[in-house]
Amino acid sequence: MNTVAPKLMTAEEFWHSPENGRRRELVAGEVVISMPPGGIHGIVAIRLASRLDAWASAGNHGEAGTESGFILDRDPDLVRGPDVYFISRARIPASGIPEAFWNLAPDLAIEIISPDETAVEIRGKTLEYLHAGSALVWNVYPRSREVVAFTPDGLSRTFSENDVLQDEKVLPGFRCAVAELFR
Repeated sequence: MNTVAPKLMTAEEFWHSPENGRRRELVAGEVVISMPPGGIHGIVAIRLASRLDAWASAGNHGEAGTESGFILDRDPDLVRGPDVYFISRARIPASGIPEAFWNLAPDLAIEIISPDETAVEIRGKTLEYLHAGSALVWNVYPRSREVVAFTPDGLSRTFSENDVLQDEKVLPGFRCAVAELFR
């Protein structure tokens, strides 16, 4: 029996593929389609993104954004779109902000965890960002109203609703009360 392996897609082919109105990522060269996120997801994302953007702009720290594609690996290609992200000014390419996918990992990748995501999926995405060069990953859990921060050294820290999100190394001077994300 002859079997033909599916043709894997590159990040560039993925960028030029027709939009289907659904949320998509490229994982190991294959398109993965997921449901659009729920209401609370969007509210938490805009609260975090707006605070990061205000901080980044005020201090000329870099750029914050939402759901842009990042090429995290090649051959096979891996393109993830974190819910919210930050890239430091020093790491923005000399050519500027790309029209297509970023060809680097964000300094900070933030994933807002949906009820249908499994622990294995969440851990996998977290490791993909860290292995690609992200200095910090925040997994935001709306149901438990907490944020778990991961760093490349394998350490993690949980911020509860009574804590203030901060990381002086990656986000010098940034502060955000966790409770504000869920008000």
